[in-house]
Amino acid sequence: MSLRTILLAALAVGLAACGRDPAIERDSVEPPLATLTVELGTMPRERVWDGVVEAVDQATLSAQTGGRVVELPFDVNDYVKAGEVVVRFTDVEQQAGQRRAQAAFHAAEAAFREAEADYRRIADLYQRQLVSRAQFDQATARRDAARAQLDAARAALREAGEQVDYTVIRAPYSGILTERHVRVGETVRPGQPLVSGLSLAKLRVHVDVPQSEIDALREHRKAAVLLPDGRRIEAETVTVFPYADPATHSFKVRLDLPEVETGLYPGMTVKAAFVLGEAERLRVPVSALVRRSEVTAVYVVDGTRVSLRQVRLGHRIGDEVEVLAGLSPGERIAVDPLAARLWLAGALTERGDG
Repeated sequence: MSLRTILLAALAVGLAACGRDPAIERDSVEPPLATLTVELGTMPRERVWDGVVEAVDQATLSAQTGGRVVELPFDVNDYVKAGEVVVRFTDVEQQAGQRRAQAAFHAAEAAFREAEADYRRIADLYQRQLVSRAQFDQATARRDAARAQLDAARAALREAGEQVDYTVIRAPYSGILTERHVRVGETVRPGQPLVSGLSLAKLRVHVDVPQSEIDALREHRKAAVLLPDGRRIEAETVTVFPYADPATHSFKVRLDLPEVETGLYPGMTVKAAFVLGEAERLRVPVSALVRRSEVTAVYVVDGTRVSLRQVRLGHRIGDEVEVLAGLSPGERIAVDPLAARLWLAGALTERGDG
């Protein structure tokens, strides 16, 4: 293609971008382009408000036993996998307590075995009427008391083991460490905050919706988050809180997002589109659009003429986008904008050569 052809094509695009509609005709023959007739279709009527992303799972881990911090493997903003150690205490006292509880358990176990054997012996003699009822009752009471002591010793041993486990704090889920409340060498007590974190797997969006739109929103309960790249993330659930802010008279609405890769992070602001009803809208395929800087256009085919026309778009739904202005029902557009551009370039070349 010659430089002159390129300049002519660029001139046509520039005129269209400036709001004009230059129609190019070539050989009075209908161009061999695949076209689509634009028709009205029912689409959801949506309103968009700003929302804030937050993590569903976020927590502050606290100490459940006392001790001195000996290890903090992760720093703030580090990624932590579920089950990894985030804080470790000294466990001298806890280990000693576990050994004491284990010794008490073994003693109680031996006492119970002795009481059980004595009970069986007395019971056998009682069945043969060789001992009195009082002796049998005493043997039964000693066995029951020994069993109770064994159960108590077993519970104490379990509790002592938990105290040892409490000296190692593990992440309950994978996520980001957002804050450390203690330092290595610091002595902590039960209930003291240790670290805070959040998970990026489950996210939700909070939106303030005016009270004038809340009835329609409750009726449909459908919404989506609009990403900068044009994708829509449909909300799994839409929760409308049953009270309004007395200062702004707006309702809090929460959108729970699916566990998919969205590129969103807690604290970000996003656009949330809520379905409030239905409306008749023109729709065109996204693949038929031509983008030039901030201008969006389509190639309109009218008989033997092809023109590049600027359009104003609305919301994108799937592979289609609604057209708010620039097209009328019944008009035809080129499905392949590259093929239409090449056809226009050929027409401009012929006109220039003439």
